[in-house]
Amino acid sequence: VQLQASGGGLVQAGGSLSLSCVVSGRSFSIYAVAWFRRAPGKEREFVAAITWSGGSLDYADSVKGRFTISRDNAKSTVNLRMNNLNAEDTAVYYCAAGGSRFYLRAGKYYAYWGRGTLVTVSS
Repeated sequence: VQLQASGGGLVQAGGSLSLSCVVSGRSFSIYAVAWFRRAPGKEREFVAAITWSGGSLDYADSVKGRFTISRDNAKSTVNLRMNNLNAEDTAVYYCAAGGSRFYLRAGKYYAYWGRGTLVTVSS
């Protein structure tokens, strides 16, 4: 499974940005696709996840109501729409594939990771 993330950039506080993650390879073997992020000086944290077959969603409390994760089956792509961004959202964002039914938020259960894409929110 290969993941290609894109869409990062610089945005002003209150603005919006969309990230995309193209999934290729043996995608039938994965349970979910998730976004994680790592802010400067902080540990990696879960952002959002969507199951690959059932479309179930999960969000971190810090982004709930502002971020939307979606899946485009035809393009094998998972998107993350981020609205009302603030400085605390500044981070390198990673998409990951794999997951576990009971541990959607745990990064260690994701076997495949894409290269990160930087999101910078200016205040």
